[in-house]
Amino acid sequence: MAVQKGKIIELNITDIAFGGKGLAKPDGFAVFVDRAVPGDVVRARVTRKKKNYAEARIVDMVRPSPHRVEAPCPYVGWCGGCKWQDVHYDAQLEYKQRHVEDALRHIGLIDKVPVHPTIPSPDLFHYRNKMEFSCSDRRWLLPEEMDHADIDRTFALGLHVPGTFSKVLDTRICYLQPELGNRILEVVRDHMKSSGLPAYGLRSHAGFWRFLVLRHSRAHDQWMVNILTAAENPEAVFPLAEKLRAEFPEVVSVLNGVTARKSGVAVGESTVMLSGGNTIRDRIDTFEFEISANSFFQTNTRGAAVLYDTVRRFADLEGGETVLDLYSGTGTIAIFLAASAASVIGMEMVESAVLDAERNCRLNNIGNCRFVKGDIREALSAITDSPDVMIIDPPRAGMHQDVLKQVLTIAPQKVVYVSCNPATLARDLGVMQETYGVHEIQPVDMFPHTYHIEAVARLSKN
Repeated sequence: MAVQKGKIIELNITDIAFGGKGLAKPDGFAVFVDRAVPGDVVRARVTRKKKNYAEARIVDMVRPSPHRVEAPCPYVGWCGGCKWQDVHYDAQLEYKQRHVEDALRHIGLIDKVPVHPTIPSPDLFHYRNKMEFSCSDRRWLLPEEMDHADIDRTFALGLHVPGTFSKVLDTRICYLQPELGNRILEVVRDHMKSSGLPAYGLRSHAGFWRFLVLRHSRAHDQWMVNILTAAENPEAVFPLAEKLRAEFPEVVSVLNGVTARKSGVAVGESTVMLSGGNTIRDRIDTFEFEISANSFFQTNTRGAAVLYDTVRRFADLEGGETVLDLYSGTGTIAIFLAASAASVIGMEMVESAVLDAERNCRLNNIGNCRFVKGDIREALSAITDSPDVMIIDPPRAGMHQDVLKQVLTIAPQKVVYVSCNPATLARDLGVMQETYGVHEIQPVDMFPHTYHIEAVARLSKN
């Protein structure tokens, strides 16, 4: 079968690749098909052709996979938030386990380490405790909206369509956040549209309304609403704060983040407290955490308890160990391990995260944790303690190679590696296996209906 750009071809989807695309191999040639899953037979248009592979998009579904289910969300297929919502959850868990296995085998050259079945998320919908919605002066229209001339195309508040940085879906409902979040979203949208002030243009960099960030405490059913604007304008934002507090008693914090930066990051250069306090509290397991507007906190609260319990189980502490926690963030893992260790040292380069971690330790009456602020590449060499156990929870890019070299020089007896990216996990474990035995890996699903997966690896020194 000739695979040519622009041509429509029938494909039998036999596998799934990391990134969530279905894989077909007509005559042995790899074709990655967006939003296809194993078992589908599709007619797809080739959108890109390279020497060793091609990419395609579905035109018609000839025969759907038995793993497909009906998605409740009207935006599935357009929004980039949860592309697997129309795939049965049991199949999602299998695909995620396979992603970890494939990365280990092909990137890390590790093929005899057990990768356990993925632990499911306790909640499949309404699990996210943080949502970021973008404003845009270029609304992306769904196919059924194209013929409606009365639709305002100059305003949208919602989620991005993949591959389009400037156009945004005017999202009315998102099934990943609790139901009240959708009602807050609607009130904010109505206020913004009636204010007479324009949405921010992601191309023009002109306009006022920029982002809406919602945070929810599952334990206490509290909400924080952060309205990000391009400039200060109390007359525009204070009435919205009053409206939210009056209509929703669960909203205990309304903030106005102000940023003139052109980058599309929902963080204010300065923050004005409009109503209520500047933090909310949530709980993971038995531990309480204070969350500010820019705090890092795992977005799936109940899933985080499962993830951290896996870390605690793999660390297998006996009470007398010194634990070194790299990339410690706001101290969640350190706090989880503190009662089982003699001492825990966290290392983190973001100053606000270190302050959050210290505050969270005080909140939970934990006195055997301390936190070192600084670039880990530099701070790690200054550590004089000899750790028995090291926890490594890096960003998606994995460990910097300078950090990896220092880890192998320090060489604690046990390492627990927590990763949100199977590719960089496999890369780093591949380097470490000369010094460490990799005994097992446990995938933990924190992000149902997406291809993202957390994985925890247990290592011990050879």
